[in-house]
Amino acid sequence: MSEKKHEQALQHEKESSLDVVGIGSMVVDRLHRCSQILATDQKGILRSVEGQGPVRISVGGVVLSHLGWAAALGLRTGIFGKQADDGNGRFLRGAMDRLGMEQNLTLDGSATSLSEVFVDDAGGRAVYMAPGATAEITVDDLHQNHTEFLQCAARLTTEISQLPLDVALEALHLARAAGLETVVDLDVPFADAVPKLGDEETFYKVLRSATLIKPSKSAARKLLGDENADALALAEAMQKQFGSDVVVTDGAAGCAIAAKDFSGAVPAYPAKVLDSSGAGDAFLGGLLAGLHHQLSWIDAAKLANACGAACVEQLGAFPHDALVVRARVIELYDGAPFAMAPAREKELEEAPHHEAASTVATIAEELVALRCRIDTEAFDRAIDVILEAERSGGRVHVTGIGKPEHVAAYMASLLASTGTPATFLHGTEAVHGSAGQVVSGDVVIAISNSGETQELLAAVRAVKALGGKIIAVTGKCNSSLAGLAEVVLDAGVAREGGGLGFAPRASIVAAITVLGALAAALEARRGFTRAQYHARHPAGKLGEISRPSERQESSTPKCDVG
Repeated sequence: MSEKKHEQALQHEKESSLDVVGIGSMVVDRLHRCSQILATDQKGILRSVEGQGPVRISVGGVVLSHLGWAAALGLRTGIFGKQADDGNGRFLRGAMDRLGMEQNLTLDGSATSLSEVFVDDAGGRAVYMAPGATAEITVDDLHQNHTEFLQCAARLTTEISQLPLDVALEALHLARAAGLETVVDLDVPFADAVPKLGDEETFYKVLRSATLIKPSKSAARKLLGDENADALALAEAMQKQFGSDVVVTDGAAGCAIAAKDFSGAVPAYPAKVLDSSGAGDAFLGGLLAGLHHQLSWIDAAKLANACGAACVEQLGAFPHDALVVRARVIELYDGAPFAMAPAREKELEEAPHHEAASTVATIAEELVALRCRIDTEAFDRAIDVILEAERSGGRVHVTGIGKPEHVAAYMASLLASTGTPATFLHGTEAVHGSAGQVVSGDVVIAISNSGETQELLAAVRAVKALGGKIIAVTGKCNSSLAGLAEVVLDAGVAREGGGLGFAPRASIVAAITVLGALAAALEARRGFTRAQYHARHPAGKLGEISRPSERQESSTPKCDVG
């Protein structure tokens, strides 16, 4: 870049309301753990992911992830493009909100982008992507909905991954015309981009339109047709071909840079690899922060490498806990000091450090994750079991041990008030005679986060010996309780909230939510009416507001659907 253009870019950055905006993939990652990545015709068994069962839901996507890491380091970030107004989309937007990311999104996509990520014992991964809404945005969408938002930033990032190439190219042209620095993350090999994302000519135009290109070493090797070249040779060859600054990520080795004023390799920081997903995205987030703070290439690369190392030490690509990853990056980084956005840093520190706010946020996040993986077929099976029992004269009981015992008592009352007669079964007393309230054909709803509470398992076995059927509400769908049940309803959480994280908080809310949802679904299946509700709850404020009018009473069928 000429000295005059560089000065213009710096002036634009000072005047911009955002430091960096991006357009590209915003993805819900479904993470699975396995012993090895399978080849054709092989089979394997998935393992529990951090005690959450066979899948962990997290935030991902090339552009969303690297903007998330930039936000965690204090940059003012924004994202634009197309999403769907579905549960997965709301989950992603919630994560953006928590990091203070500005959003300029149309919500008319067919479905939120989804990736199935399989991580082996060595931290290696295989990823299958369903681009969804990311692939549906058009150049017309860009002009109609996003041009003004794009121009409010100092730097634009985009990708060659899931976004149509013509949209990426037009975004780059608009950005360059507005004086923005531009970055392209080359995330997939040429053969995966052409013709799936666009034609060959547009592919190369995208790369030539970037101020900075960030490819992985494997993508650079395939692009240049040299499977033996090292990262620095690849960076220098791409810099010569496209005229842009190039930074090639090289995994555990670090990165290589070929820029107009610097060429060289910068080694990585040591890290204990838990999951390599998103390491390149985190790297780019750190690099964006380094460039924003006008660090030297070496120091910007060090900051980027520190983000990459912090990323592989966690599960998932996105910085879910900004304070934790930020502290780890600062711990690793040994380059020149710089001022890390004091106002942004204060904002990040103050909100989570009040334990009440932090706990509410944790519970809310866990409920959103639960919503994303809800199994409606399991709810339908549970309803079928209950209604079948009722038709043959059976009854419903609810039980639990410890905190779930209180939930069980509440849920028995809620079910009864909404058309499903239910009674509380004392978990510890069940093996001392109380199991006698259960007769053959009855249904017992058993609540346990771990699914391994021995007193509850003893009660469940006693119930089954008497001919009862079990619906398990548990956070561990592969637990002993789940193995004893006819139907399993997932109420799992990854975190409880609170300073120690031991006491059941989020798990109790999850269990209540799942059982409340079951009661609502039963209401709907029965066709439960306002008049029927009032008959069961004639007193108090609810009795007052549920009382049908004379007109409603005359038109309401006088029957209960069993």
